Amino acid sequence: MRLANALVGNPDGYAVFETTLFGPSLRFEAAAVAAITGAPAPIVVGGRSVDFGRSFVVAAGETLQLGRATRGLRSYIAVAGGFDVPETLGSRSTDTLSGLGPAPLAAGDVVGIGCPGDARPEVAAPSDVLASVLPDAGRPVRVLLNSSSGVFSDAAVEALTASDFVVSPQSDRVGVRLAGPVIERVGSAEAPTEGMVTGAIQVPPDGAPVVLLADHAVTGGYPVIAVVASADLPMVAQARPGTALRFRAVSVAEARKAWADAEERLASVRTSGR
Repeated sequence: MRLANALVGNPDGYAVFETTLFGPSLRFEAAAVAAITGAPAPIVVGGRSVDFGRSFVVAAGETLQLGRATRGLRSYIAVAGGFDVPETLGSRSTDTLSGLGPAPLAAGDVVGIGCPGDARPEVAAPSDVLASVLPDAGRPVRVLLNSSSGVFSDAAVEALTASDFVVSPQSDRVGVRLAGPVIERVGSAEAPTEGMVTGAIQVPPDGAPVVLLADHAVTGGYPVIAVVASADLPMVAQARPGTALRFRAVSVAEARKAWADAEERLASVRTSGR
């Protein structure tokens, strides 16, 4: 999302469209600069192909068609000025679990361009920057172990970090369910309800871990064995059902450096593109 906004000169928080596996067909009533990142897919604008991960102009009256993702799961469509959707609690996202935020897009919807209160943006020239569209696949996902829970034995931690897990079809924006070795808990009592962060790896009674994603509940009672480093959350969110994931424990310092490196790459896109 942030890369797509950077490519069209938007601040990070401007609204974009998120697609899952398949893209939409969008008819533009006015000219705009757009960019699509995330899971790569063929893009056709007015009958011509355009590059994925690079900004481009859509003329008034033209239709943008985004095809099926060739790898990964979620793509992000940004336009200069952002999409005009109302804020709810400071966010323009659709929260699928709570029902807060704008309704999911449906056929025939008309969405304005330009955030509420902003002037209609000028149509700028597209950028020549080609952004990386997906995180590196195949390497282990970095996690921070929750050493203070007291619920997991050394064997459980070993099972998490020394085995492959497979993404279950029962996954969505709330969380990614994983199939693989059973993560055994010490005792049968549930943990007290506590705040949950995005990337937390919860372990339900069946021992099959769940990685919490963007629409997770704000609290939970299942114990947390680890938390995915923020820089590697896209690897989990872009993993299709059937994808194998492996986890690697890292220090807080390593997780912070990974995030700083990701921020540096994003800054280079902004600097080069505008």
